[in-house]
Parts: sequence; structure tokens; C-alpha cells
Amino acid sequence: MKTAKPNPTEITHHKKSRILEVTYDSGDQFRLPTEYLRVYSPSAEVRGHGPGQEVLQVGKQDVEIDEIEPMGNYAVKLRFSDGHDTGIYSWDYLYELGKNQEENWAEYLDRLRKAGESRGKPVSWRELKKT
Repeated sequence: MKTAKPNPTEITHHKKSRILEVTYDSGDQFRLPTEYLRVYSPSAEVRGHGPGQEVLQVGKQDVEIDEIEPMGNYAVKLRFSDGHDTGIYSWDYLYELGKNQEENWAEYLDRLRKAGESRGKPVSWRELKKT
């Protein structure tokens, strides 16, 4: 039996703290930092057109969301202060980012380290969520 995917019930942009808060009818609520959303953009510019073509995003710790545009009933388009605006974040993708945020963040920091890059001062996932 196929389980119904959760639907969003509320989305709140906390501009000052640079957090996008998404609440689902499943009771799940995620506080997604803007930097995290930017480095995990679903756009081809970030993800590439296939496995192994991902483009590591660096220097995004101060990026902000300038605009949130609804895309029908299935997604939002985020426009970031660095000019990036090509990713469409489906509700399912935002849910996936929320469920896997700690693991994704650790993976991102590891990719930065392996590339000899840095996002600035070292920060753990828990510290990022507090901002």
C-alpha cells in the first residue's frame, strides 16, 4: 500500500534569522537555513544534468532569500541574494531536505573539506540551525 506524501500546511520566512520554516500535515516541521537551501538547490546549475556533475557551492553562508514565488500547488521558487533563481523546490523536495538535513549538511562540509574549500568559520549542523 502506497503511503500518501505529506502536504505543507504553512511556510514562514524568518528573514532576520535566514530560516525557511515549513510545516506539513504529518506534524513534521522543518527549519531550513537559507545557506542549506542554496547549496542544495534543485537547479541544474547546482545538481548538474546527471550523477557526478554536481557543482560544489562555496561562499554561501551570508546568502539570503529575496523572494518566494509559489509554483502552483506543488512548489516554490526561491530567489536568492546572490542572483540564483533557477531552482524550483517541490514540497516533496523540501520535505526530503528537512528529513535529511543533518546528514546532508555533514556531507556538504565533507565535500568542502575534500575540495580544499571552506564556508568560513567551522560550524556544525546544530550551530547552523540556531542562527
